[in-house]
Parts: sequence; structure tokens; C-alpha cells
Amino acid sequence: MPEHITIKDIARILNISISTVSRALRDAYDVNPETRERVLQLARELDYKPNFNAAGLAGGGTRNIGIILPFITNYYFSMVITGIQEMAYAKGYNIVLYVTNDSPERELDVVKNLNAQHLDGILASVCSDSAANGYFERIISEGTPVVFFDRVLGGVDASKVVQDDYNGAFEAVEHLIQQGFTRIAHIAGPENLDFTKNRLAGYLDALGKYNIPVNSEWIIHSGFSQAHGEADLMRLFELAERPDAVFAVNDRKAIGVMQALKARNVVIGRDFGVIGFTNDPMSTIISPTLSTVAEPAYEVGKLSCELLLQHIVRKSNFQSREIVLPGVLFPRESTQRSQR
Repeated sequence: MPEHITIKDIARILNISISTVSRALRDAYDVNPETRERVLQLARELDYKPNFNAAGLAGGGTRNIGIILPFITNYYFSMVITGIQEMAYAKGYNIVLYVTNDSPERELDVVKNLNAQHLDGILASVCSDSAANGYFERIISEGTPVVFFDRVLGGVDASKVVQDDYNGAFEAVEHLIQQGFTRIAHIAGPENLDFTKNRLAGYLDALGKYNIPVNSEWIIHSGFSQAHGEADLMRLFELAERPDAVFAVNDRKAIGVMQALKARNVVIGRDFGVIGFTNDPMSTIISPTLSTVAEPAYEVGKLSCELLLQHIVRKSNFQSREIVLPGVLFPRESTQRSQR
């Protein structure tokens, strides 16, 4: 056998066409399962290594996937990238990373220039004030598949992988109520993001279930940082009627709330409840520990990449899908009223 095994060698041995071998190795939908298994088995036996450049030229693809996301230092997004990498590399794809730093101007610049890049598909989590709907729609209409994850754009017909924001928020607020908190504020994310809307809806419906009136002054939309959480708590404490608990859109904002409460000598848990959303490692390090709803970040990354690869292989034959993954409530000290 030659030193470097090619798909031509596999096709000759199995007496099938080169195009069939190529489709089987790409896990294409139109290959007989028995034929696919024969191809994969022989490829393993011969230690076949794909030539990505040749594969890209032959198939009109590059084996590159673009990832657009707001941050890489954020725990949630670092876990998402880990999930994406595992799936992409296992299928012979490389990833190209574009970080917007949560800037809509930077995001627009990236998206507008993506046509000059050689990408088979795009995974995207948009920035807080994204205005890129039209550009993503153009990219999709031109034949490049896009899958959104976590921060998705409403109104764009594309596949999405998200966590169950509504039920996670509902459980978080219900937990606060069951601990005896009744004046619950919500420090939310930017209003235009779908997951902000879904978590707000969960918050409102949990209050409604227990006949707790909604105070619109206790709903604050801002960014996602710890500094935003501190500033939001300061606004709430300037009100004539203060809340006795906060549901934060993410853990970083919740930690900002806790820092601001400590500066005011408020006993967290006993006198004021705080719950977040993410299960950032900081939630178990800070004192008191932070109650939160865990997001399945790794699974979001892995499934979004898997979904994108299905779009790439099947192209127009694969319809848009939405995958919603459940979160898990982790009650900790920041919502325990019984602590001394």
C-alpha cells in the first residue's frame, strides 16, 4: 500500500466510487448505512488521514467553521468553546474564532466581512445590542449555514441551541418565594435579547403564581458584568420601597449585587436573598455561596456544532431546528434565611 492512503485507495479496495467514499467519510445522509460502515472500518484499518485542503477543493468546502461570540474569558463561553472544539475536531473540522467583546460595531464589522473568509458554516452568539439581523439573513440566503447559541437573534430563520431560560428563571424566583422572600427584583440583561425576554417572563409568571404584585421599578435592564450588578443594586436601594431579594440574569451580576450588599452591611441570605443564573465557579468560592441555575454550557457548544455540521452536509435538505436544554437549580447560602 502507498505511504499516504487516499480516498481513491479506499474506493478501489471496496470497488465503489470515490464520491461515495467521500460522502461516507463526511457522514452524508444519502449513503447506505452498510456502505458507510464498510468505508469507516477500512479507513480505520488503513489509518486514513484526510487531506483537508484537497477535501475542501473537491467538495467546495474548507473544513473551517467560524465562531462569533462576545467573550472568551467568560466561564460560560469558555465551556461552550470546549464543547464546539470536541465535536468539530472529531469530524475533521477546524475552528476560526471571532470575538466581538460585546461590541455591536465590532460584530457588524465581523459579519459584514465574513464572505471574504473561507468558512463552511458559522456558529454565533450575538452581542448585547446586536444590529446584525440583516447581515446574518444575507449570509444564510447565500448558502452559508448559521446556528445561533445562547444569545440568539429573534426573527432570523436559523437553527438555535439554547438553555431553558423561562423555566430556569421560574424555578429561581419560586425558590426565593419558598424561602420567604416576597419583594423580589429582577436585574435583567439587554431588552432585545431573546433569553433576556424569556428569563423576564419566567420571573413574572413565578410572581403571578403566588399572587405577588409586580413592581416595575424593580425590573432593571443593563449589561452582564459584576459592575452592572453593583450599579443595579445601588439603583434599587435608592427607591422609596426596596426589594428584599434579587434574581440576577447571570452570576456575575449576582456577585456584583452581593458585593454591594456587603458594603452596606446587609446580611445576605438572612436579610436579603440573591440568586443568579449560570453556575459560574465563582458561585461556590464567594462567601456566602451563591444560589444559581446551572446552564449546560458544554452541551450547548457540542450540540450547536453537531447541528451546524448536519446543515453543512445536508445543505438545503435540512430544516432549521431549535434545541432547548434544561437547567438545574443549585440552592446555596445566599438564599438561606435560617443562617445566623
